[in-house]
Amino acid sequence: MGSMVFTVMAALAQMELEIKRERITDSVTKRRAVGQDLGGRRQTFTHSQIRSAAHLIESCQPAAQVARDLGMSRATLYRRIRELPVAT
Repeated sequence: MGSMVFTVMAALAQMELEIKRERITDSVTKRRAVGQDLGGRRQTFTHSQIRSAAHLIESCQPAAQVARDLGMSRATLYRRIRELPVAT
């Protein structure tokens, strides 16, 4: 009897997993068709965007505000500025 209960529970779990997978696939398909964001990793910023942010900070703009406008943390902004290649 216990074996049958576990078999039924496993079948229900498998069915729920397939339903969930189908919903996710449908959602991704609809979002792609409309052109919406699918989530995931944010876009990387170009060197010119980081240089512009550095110029704003040099011109007495608060670094926290510049970073917030770019959608990144202040620490990430400072790290990206430090990693910029040196212009020759």
